[in-house]
Amino acid sequence: MSHTPEAILEQLKQKQFAPVYFLQGEESFYIDAIADYIEDNALQEHEKGFNQVVLYGKDVDVSTILLQAKRFPMMSEKSVVIVKEAQSIQDIEKEEGMKQLEAYLQRPLTSTILVFCYKHKTLDGRKALAKAVTKHAVLVTTKKLYDNQVPAWVNSYLKQKGVKATQQAVLLLSEYIGSDLSRLANEIDKLLINQKPGATIDERVVQENVGISKEYNIFELQAAIIARDALKANRIIHYFEANPKNNPLIPNLSMLFNFFTKLLSLHMQQDKSEQGLRKSLGSQGWKVKDYVLAMRVYPLQRCADIIHFVRVADLQVKGITGGDMSDADILRELIFKILHPVPRTVTT
Repeated sequence: MSHTPEAILEQLKQKQFAPVYFLQGEESFYIDAIADYIEDNALQEHEKGFNQVVLYGKDVDVSTILLQAKRFPMMSEKSVVIVKEAQSIQDIEKEEGMKQLEAYLQRPLTSTILVFCYKHKTLDGRKALAKAVTKHAVLVTTKKLYDNQVPAWVNSYLKQKGVKATQQAVLLLSEYIGSDLSRLANEIDKLLINQKPGATIDERVVQENVGISKEYNIFELQAAIIARDALKANRIIHYFEANPKNNPLIPNLSMLFNFFTKLLSLHMQQDKSEQGLRKSLGSQGWKVKDYVLAMRVYPLQRCADIIHFVRVADLQVKGITGGDMSDADILRELIFKILHPVPRTVTT
């Protein structure tokens, strides 16, 4: 049966362990969180030496895993077998391996907690193994969050940590780091280290702890674009060029793409009052004045053109087009196109 990661973690905290867990999907954060919790908490420290084993998929086949799973615990009620990188198990997608695993799933050893960490992909739902996993194991399938879901996740994660944050700080983390939950959690944990109990995380704290320059970052570049400030935009590009590790181009292109896509959708909605726009922006409603100004500067067709330019830049940075242009040159060309529209020729 399929379960949510949050529900499984809650069950584990209540010491409710199942014989088999199959953790699969694109988002590795929850796969690691569940496996790590079982590894750290299912057994007491003195029980782990004889009763807990961690295997890696590339080093084992199904029969080796099941040999470990079928062992009875020594001086313990439970034993734990965790298979990391299970997507690399030599024969998990071969007929014999699948048959062996299906047979075990139907009659698992109840004293064993067997965990498969099957990352970045899922089992083929049409095959018998996937059906057996769904029926007989605890199945968790994780998906990447959409960008508009990330702020809610950040808020939830901070709440679990007992920490308050301003809306601006949450959005800054969400937009700058993106939807990689493992990286988000890591950055949040790092900035919490130096926070005093009861303190509220604000925009300044995020800037100081996540390596975001106060003057030269993608948000300031976006502000320069809205203001049509070519001088400031070029200063920021020069800073990005001098600090490429802290300012990778692909995430910055993604943020520009998201901004102009949102701007395009606002142009197309019927209610263009500030209240209507604020409602459409949802968690970004506090930025409505920026969007109102941007709508005046970049009309509907212009937004569509800019989205095309960003897509071209994305192809260039990935080496599909553009020859040997550097990332800085690609961004410089993109910003020039955004700030200097070419007049459309009218044919008669």
